[in-house]
Amino acid sequence: MNTPTTPPETGVRKWIPLAAICLGTFMLLVDVSIVNVALPAMADDLHSSFTSLQWVVDMYALVLAALLMLVGALGDRLGHRRLYLIGLLVFAAASLACGLAPNAGTLIAARAAQGLGGAAMLTSTTSLLNAAYQGRDRGTAFGVWGAVSGGAAALGPVLGGLLTEQFNWRAIFMVNLPVAALALVMTLRRLRADQGRARGRLDHLGALAFTVFAGALVYGLIESGDRGWGSGTVLTALAVAVLALLAFLLVERSTEHPLLDLALLRNRSFVGLTTAALLLNAAAFAHLTYTSIWLQSVLGLSPVQAGLTVCPLALASLLVALNSGRLFHRMAPQLPIGIGLLLVGAGALLMTTVSAASGWASVLPGLIVTGLGVGTATPIMMSAALGTVPRDRVGMASGAVNTGRQLGYALGIAVLGTVFADRLQTYVAASGRVADPHAAASALGGGRAGALVAAAPEQQRAGLEHLVHAAFATGLDRVYLVAGLTGLTAGLLVLTLVRRGPAPTQESRPTPKPQTAAVR
Repeated sequence: MNTPTTPPETGVRKWIPLAAICLGTFMLLVDVSIVNVALPAMADDLHSSFTSLQWVVDMYALVLAALLMLVGALGDRLGHRRLYLIGLLVFAAASLACGLAPNAGTLIAARAAQGLGGAAMLTSTTSLLNAAYQGRDRGTAFGVWGAVSGGAAALGPVLGGLLTEQFNWRAIFMVNLPVAALALVMTLRRLRADQGRARGRLDHLGALAFTVFAGALVYGLIESGDRGWGSGTVLTALAVAVLALLAFLLVERSTEHPLLDLALLRNRSFVGLTTAALLLNAAAFAHLTYTSIWLQSVLGLSPVQAGLTVCPLALASLLVALNSGRLFHRMAPQLPIGIGLLLVGAGALLMTTVSAASGWASVLPGLIVTGLGVGTATPIMMSAALGTVPRDRVGMASGAVNTGRQLGYALGIAVLGTVFADRLQTYVAASGRVADPHAAASALGGGRAGALVAAAPEQQRAGLEHLVHAAFATGLDRVYLVAGLTGLTAGLLVLTLVRRGPAPTQESRPTPKPQTAAVR
């Protein structure tokens, strides 16, 4: 007796699983870039410091980076559909908490919960697409999903600007609720449940050690901008980070089922590409946080105008990425990746021309060149990294590369924020125009430049306004310089470390894992 089979879905119904996955992906990625344009409004409403603003942006990426490998392994045991549903619920609840946050501390904690939900969704998407589609439909599904990922990065700043301007900053989080609800219903109705498969014990100790390492390192870097490098708190945090990293390496060496097989670190091509993934996000995207504060609090642009100003980076990236197969298919993969990273560095260096008299147009050439570099380097980076490792380590390698990218963004925010705060305070102190340079620099970095000028006596306002413009220009120039050198270093690392080989064909490439732009 033949067992009846379920006929394949046709028409619109066939693509409902793709829509469910794309909705979650869009929401996850938009929440990286949507926050930047709302930072000045958050600072005004919550009376938050510059350090608090850094944590609002950084906590999301930090938790993503710390938990991606562990949550990915958890998905193999629970089932990827179940993990995706859990991620949607956690992300929606955390978004509600963000929108209702009465203070910066609550907002930062809720952003951490968003990162947990985001990690669950991010590690599930590829497996769900693979299970839902076959043959040509699978290629179509991944193409649409990739376009949605790129579109999210481009629309995030504009959408954030519109919501902040028309409603308030809380709307950028509340908008996630109906999107998550729709994705939840679609997933429950149209995505088939998959069975988890146990494969040894979860590496809880390794995950804990890595989380402590990443958290302590980012905490020490961020707090150094406010407390100074000689602070006992900063030194303790950095010491904890070193010890936690050593503990992670020891655990991974001794456990039977590690999060990261340390043998991969002897593969110079894999190390070069993973390091490049980390440095790419630090060089290309981390400076946008401080660019957005400058555009609004110093130049007086609205949130929508600020979002439109930084959009050319994402649009240029998307344009090149959509044509990357045609442009670079004959090249060995390290060439477009290395060249792209060099372009990212060159784009950041182009923006070092910002001065006290500069307007928003001064950063456009650099943003466009950076976007061209991102679009050149990103599409092939994951498949190139996976092509350097054995097939039984592809899942582990993809988790390591994605972790590197998110950690790179988190570290970039921290390092560039420290550079920015130091330059602001140094310049303000040297001017001799304010009694408390530290408080004034904190107000400037926290997006309260207008309030600082308005609080001064009328006869001092013109001079103080020039000081604000000049101090910001000095800080941004140093930020762009560090970002530019980081991009150039990453490009040279790829061209030096990655072994030359044939350009991978579409058939020979492993199925790519999710790549985010800043969340990317």
